[in-house]
Amino acid sequence: MPKSKRDKKVSLTKTNKKGLVLKQKIIEEIRSSLSKYEHVFLFTVDNMRNTKLKDLRNDWKDSRFFFGKNKVMAIALGRSKSDEVEDQLNMLSKKLKGQCGLLMTNRNVPDVLQWFKDFRETEYARSGFVATHDVILPAGPLQDFSHTIEPHLRRLGLPTSLERGVIHLIKEYQVCKEGSPLTPEQASILKLLGIQMAKFKVVIKCHWTKGKGFHKDLDVPSDDEGENENENNILDDEEMEDET
Repeated sequence: MPKSKRDKKVSLTKTNKKGLVLKQKIIEEIRSSLSKYEHVFLFTVDNMRNTKLKDLRNDWKDSRFFFGKNKVMAIALGRSKSDEVEDQLNMLSKKLKGQCGLLMTNRNVPDVLQWFKDFRETEYARSGFVATHDVILPAGPLQDFSHTIEPHLRRLGLPTSLERGVIHLIKEYQVCKEGSPLTPEQASILKLLGIQMAKFKVVIKCHWTKGKGFHKDLDVPSDDEGENENENNILDDEEMEDET
């Protein structure tokens, strides 16, 4: 009986090393940027959106953002005093937990902190986001919708009917309730209605300055630190690395 081609053994030396090369590239770019910029800020992002991040990069063309696996960024900075690239950078790398990134810049620290404290952009909420207020639709015609979308509205749960080419709500309908997580259907309805509940914002957690070391900025970043946290706004590691 002939030997199956599937039984061929492949040497590990022939496997794809793209992932390893990409990680090494991130490490090299971070270390190279450390020589160009005076300050390194560690931040988290609420309600992550790729389009918003691209706009943010355009506003900070004189600086550099890094997103990637925390372990990779920690290696680039140095995870301990013995292997840190600059003095006290290991203290910054130890704060790389959860969804976060690095901003390297030569702008003044107070200006950076104030800029991100003031920066907010509204965004459509996704499934799992906790509603910030009640949204109730009264019974009657929905003039802003085309008749062609009526079947889609019914699939989303709205009690609708089509009367002479106009969509009508048969009865009052509560889209969402304040304090309750949104379902996928509720998030879709809010988007169709043009209601934006979420806020895209960047929260500075701490920073490092060349020659001055590590500093915490926990009292500076946000006026509403305790407001809505959306668990569904996390980019996976591959997507974050592609953004680098």
